[in-house]
Amino acid sequence: MPASTRHHRALAVFVHCLGILAAVPALPTVAPEAAATPAAAARPAAAVATPTETPTPTDSATAPTPAAPAPPPLVSPSVVVPTQGAPSPVTVAVTPAGTPAPGYQVQVRNTGSLPLATTVRQELPAGTSATWITPGGRATRSAASTEVTWQLNLPARSTTTLHTALSAAAPGRPLTAPACAFTSDGNRPYDCATATWSGAAVPAAEVTAAPPWRRPPVLLAALAVVILAGLGGLWWWQRRRRVRSGARQPGATAPAGTAGATVPAAGDRGTVYPRPATPTAVARRRRPPVWLLVGAALVILAGVVLAATLTATRRVAAIDTAKQPTSGAWVGRSATGVVGVPLREQALEFTVYRIACPDRPVAGGQCQATVGVHNVSPQQQTWHGQMQRAYLPDGTWVSTDEAATRLANQGRDVFAQPLAAGSRLVLPLVFTVDGPGRPKQLELRSGVFSAGVRVDVP
Repeated sequence: MPASTRHHRALAVFVHCLGILAAVPALPTVAPEAAATPAAAARPAAAVATPTETPTPTDSATAPTPAAPAPPPLVSPSVVVPTQGAPSPVTVAVTPAGTPAPGYQVQVRNTGSLPLATTVRQELPAGTSATWITPGGRATRSAASTEVTWQLNLPARSTTTLHTALSAAAPGRPLTAPACAFTSDGNRPYDCATATWSGAAVPAAEVTAAPPWRRPPVLLAALAVVILAGLGGLWWWQRRRRVRSGARQPGATAPAGTAGATVPAAGDRGTVYPRPATPTAVARRRRPPVWLLVGAALVILAGVVLAATLTATRRVAAIDTAKQPTSGAWVGRSATGVVGVPLREQALEFTVYRIACPDRPVAGGQCQATVGVHNVSPQQQTWHGQMQRAYLPDGTWVSTDEAATRLANQGRDVFAQPLAAGSRLVLPLVFTVDGPGRPKQLELRSGVFSAGVRVDVP
């Protein structure tokens, strides 16, 4: 074959390939979206099946290319999504029993579609012991407290009811007993609840106020009235006595027109010569005696002092001793309570359900507190791990061990995101104790300047 023929044939093949490439439209930039769109997939098939409609290179360059769908906008890293608190598959509800002796009813419900194995723990108040427990429960007593534990296998969408009866050392005293449902290993809490049993030791109708004659203010007021009445009666008696003594004097002054003579008294024989007129006594204005004025002044002074004392006593009694000093540094009011009692500060409501420490406390040991946090404010709230503290018997305190707390929460940093308005979380907080003693008090607060709450540890 001549060289010129070979060159022409190669050139023809090259031009034919260019035509085929020009006939195929350009693919979209995002292949997944283009493949998912039926209209975009139909256009290339029609173009290949109909060679008569193949555009020229010039037409394909000028024709508009179908625009690819825009990717979804990226979320700015500065936007923080607050924690809502995912619904727990296991919920707990505790109600006090309506019995003369302390008792509780614990309802554990599995809302999921799969059976779950859970561990239920109920913390008993200090100074009490369990007299009856639902079969399957086991009471464990430690140096600090007593708790009842059940190992349950909850069927799907089922409710299990547990009962506990207690014997109290002081009958009639309100008793609070929280209960929590944990995972099968007993580390991560599903949900917690609490209830307070109140015994009716004295009916409300029998609780009456002290009689009036036994109240100090009433006694002082009655004494002041008696003193004033006695002084007034004595003054009136003295005045009447003087009036009577003046009326008993013999003789009287002569009537008008008979000056220089006197009217003879009864039994007087008279005389030939007129007697000189008897000098009339000048009537002076009566004034109260000095002792009466001094006594009245003393009574008035005593009444003023008594009123001031009562007012000051009421104001002192109205002072909240649990409130922080009003120096302007704290925001809100502080609250102090025990385990199982919800305590509210400025924005958050804290409930400490359980505190677990090693049986033999050593330096560097970890205490885990199961805490419920409820945002009762209409705004999202941020709380910090360094502001949650555990106070030791020697007066020192330690903050939350954030690394151990993250490990106890399956790698989730519970302090990284704020709490959404109205959300509630039940989570473990871990404190690494530096000394050998068990913490005596927990201090929980939402912010740096919040007054916070304090929970006494038994």
